Amino acid sequence: MDHYDSQQTNDYMQPEEDWDRDLLLDPAWEKQQRKTFTAWCNSHLRKAGTQIENIEEDFRDGLKLMLLLEVISGERLAKPERGKMRVHKISNVNKALDFIASKGVKLVSIGAEEIVDGNVKMTLGMIWTIILRFAIQDISVEETSAKEGLLLWCQRKTAPYKNVNIQNFHISWKDGLGFCALIHRHRPELIDYGKLRKDDPLTNLNTAFDVAEKYLDIPKMLDAEDIVGTARPDEKAIMTYVSSFYHAFSGAQKAETAANRICKVLAVNQENEQLMEDYEKLASDLLEWIRRTIPWLENRVPENTMHAMQQKLEDFRDYRRLHKPPKVQEKCQLEINFNTLQTKLRLSNRPAFMPSEGRMVSDINNAWGCLEQVEKGYEEWLLNEIRRLERLDHLAEKFRQKASIHEAWTDGKEAMLRQKDYETATLSEIKALLKKHEAFESDLAAHQDRVEQIAAIAQELNELDYYDSPSVNARCQKICDQWDNLGALTQKRREALERTEKLLETIDQLYLEYAKRAAPFNNWMEGAMEDLQDTFIVHTIEEIQGLTTAHEQFKATLPDADKERLAILGIHNEVSKIVQTYHVNMAGTNPYTTITPQEINGKWDHVRQLVPRRDQALTEEHARQQHNERLRKQFGAQANVIGPWIQTKMEEIGRISIEMHGTLEDQLSHLRQYEKSIVNYKPKIDQLEGDHQLIQEALIFDNKHTNYTMEHIRVGWEQLLTTIARTINEVENQILTRDAKGISQEQMNEFRASFNHFDRKTGMMDTDDFRACLISMGYNMGEAEFARIMSIVDPNRLGVVTFQAFIDFMSRETADTDTADQVMASFKILAGDKNYITMDELRRELPPDQAEYCIARMAPYTGPDSVPGALDYMSFSTALYGESDL
Repeated sequence: MDHYDSQQTNDYMQPEEDWDRDLLLDPAWEKQQRKTFTAWCNSHLRKAGTQIENIEEDFRDGLKLMLLLEVISGERLAKPERGKMRVHKISNVNKALDFIASKGVKLVSIGAEEIVDGNVKMTLGMIWTIILRFAIQDISVEETSAKEGLLLWCQRKTAPYKNVNIQNFHISWKDGLGFCALIHRHRPELIDYGKLRKDDPLTNLNTAFDVAEKYLDIPKMLDAEDIVGTARPDEKAIMTYVSSFYHAFSGAQKAETAANRICKVLAVNQENEQLMEDYEKLASDLLEWIRRTIPWLENRVPENTMHAMQQKLEDFRDYRRLHKPPKVQEKCQLEINFNTLQTKLRLSNRPAFMPSEGRMVSDINNAWGCLEQVEKGYEEWLLNEIRRLERLDHLAEKFRQKASIHEAWTDGKEAMLRQKDYETATLSEIKALLKKHEAFESDLAAHQDRVEQIAAIAQELNELDYYDSPSVNARCQKICDQWDNLGALTQKRREALERTEKLLETIDQLYLEYAKRAAPFNNWMEGAMEDLQDTFIVHTIEEIQGLTTAHEQFKATLPDADKERLAILGIHNEVSKIVQTYHVNMAGTNPYTTITPQEINGKWDHVRQLVPRRDQALTEEHARQQHNERLRKQFGAQANVIGPWIQTKMEEIGRISIEMHGTLEDQLSHLRQYEKSIVNYKPKIDQLEGDHQLIQEALIFDNKHTNYTMEHIRVGWEQLLTTIARTINEVENQILTRDAKGISQEQMNEFRASFNHFDRKTGMMDTDDFRACLISMGYNMGEAEFARIMSIVDPNRLGVVTFQAFIDFMSRETADTDTADQVMASFKILAGDKNYITMDELRRELPPDQAEYCIARMAPYTGPDSVPGALDYMSFSTALYGESDL
């Protein structure tokens, strides 16, 4: 379907997006539309005691669709068909579509057959059209209507709310705050909006949907996961859901207005004395409540913990949300009662009402003003105090974190600094200890800032009067004392290490040189082993040749690598000589590396063993790629011949089907010979399939020698077989039609020439081409006659006429008169002297086509009174030729 939209003369909405018959909806959008439209339909169908489960199945018979339209429109539709046949279902759906069209909605390409067939896309399009017409069209806000009006209403209602910016009906609703804001704006008691977070859309959406379903009678049309899990929620689903909120709150507002009017009428009829008593009691209660509330708001005793202050804030919010609103209403009602009472008294010429002392409206306003002033101050104090406690809690937590990190870092540091491990260490160990000590000193210096920050935070906590300052001060003092002790121990250990360092300088230099050269050489050997053992996957000869070239380059570096290995081992041997000559205490191994000469020699031997293995693997892979290349070329050579051959045959069959060479039997014979030649080509297709099987077994995924794939060849071959079979069938049907209707070959050629003249080389004529063809053949007809002819040649209303339908129509028009004359001659013979004939005699005596023709024409006429179900000669003649021919 190209698209569907709904329009009226007042253009209440812009055309919706295109709906393409051949494409699918986005799966997430289709899921959302299914769920939303099903819930919307059930919200109306439940008023009639029913519902749907599957939107494309439950509307197929048209019964629930008609019931849905009756419920939402309040009008009665035509009586539905109760049969189970397809024609009954199509009739019911057509009645529903006609009713929608009668409401000024233009349905483009939405047909009853598609709804009956359960076409989900068409069904969703139809339901969306109904929603637009009956739920969104009549929405009007500030001279805007329909979609724009609904969007403006949402923007107006949610404007005061933080983090809500409604600009559309998709991503603007993903965080759920828009739905919550709509509910809170009309029913603030249902949702605590202040507790909602923009970064928690699932909670927001579930809260809004659950509240709407429980308190507002709005069914749950979507799951929160459907909206959050989609990059761009479906606009139609969101618009349908939001329109339900609009109608729910709009109806509630109207009901409230009506109730106020009734209350006003009732209030006018109340007795003046009752109004006075009510005023006095309401004023007294309100003043007493103000008197009790002000001391509570004036209590500014701070709490020590954030939890306690948050409880106070929550109590204040409860006061604002639960306790004060009724008193505001009472104050407003008090003023209304007072003014109403004074008006009633004035109209009845009675003295004005004078409340008791201290209960005048002005007294109440003054007391209320004091309450609001104290309330404002209390709120500011609460917020300032909470900010102060937040700051204190943040600082205290920051102090604890930094102190814990520092204490964890210092744990064991004093014991480490007091060690005398350097007394028995070698030079390499001394250097390592010294480097380690230098690193520790750097780390110690880096921690100086943290210690200063800890002290600064403790000072700030004292200045802000933190309730737990004593424990903070004690912990801070302990950290500072420990820090001073670490500084002294660090300096003492450095002096000892530097004295010991110079004892083993020479050996250390050799160890360092060994480590510097052994490490990169060891890394080179490990990388070489990894590369030599690395598996490879190639698909072309060029790729394996590249790997072979790289391997040869690697082998060329082996002699230089062996020289480096011998040099490294020479350094180690020199150290051994020094140790033996000077009897140096070598308590440990090389402190700069764990790589031993044995490891170097072992890895070198392993590299030498892996090289020939790699040579063999590359050689084998090269042979396999050469075999794969032969398979590619073999398949490509055959595919490049078979593909064009199939295309040529398809074009030749197309030319044969529209040309008129010889009789139909000649064409049929030619086509069957063509079919035989095509079938004889099958062994080449099978051979190509075999080559393709070899390619698949060899895991070959591309072929630069051809643009044809086996899938292309298979599809082309199947289309070729289908086309030749269909063309032969069409010629056979034409022969059957010609023989059955008695059409000569010349007439058949004339029909084909006329059809080909107006055919646009597609094998079919559209409506305009068919009309022009009939006019060229001498037909003079109006719109009604042409519509009748189209119902014959195009019963499915596809808008095209095939050559077979054209032949059937032309043969029928030619044969009607001849059939009637033959039947009249038969009647005179069969009737004989009795001058009438029955329908049973017609079926028994006449050929089947003549008998059925007679019965069809004589159905509206009756026979002689003495012979029911029979026709006399005059009635029979009238039935066949009409009264004008008698």
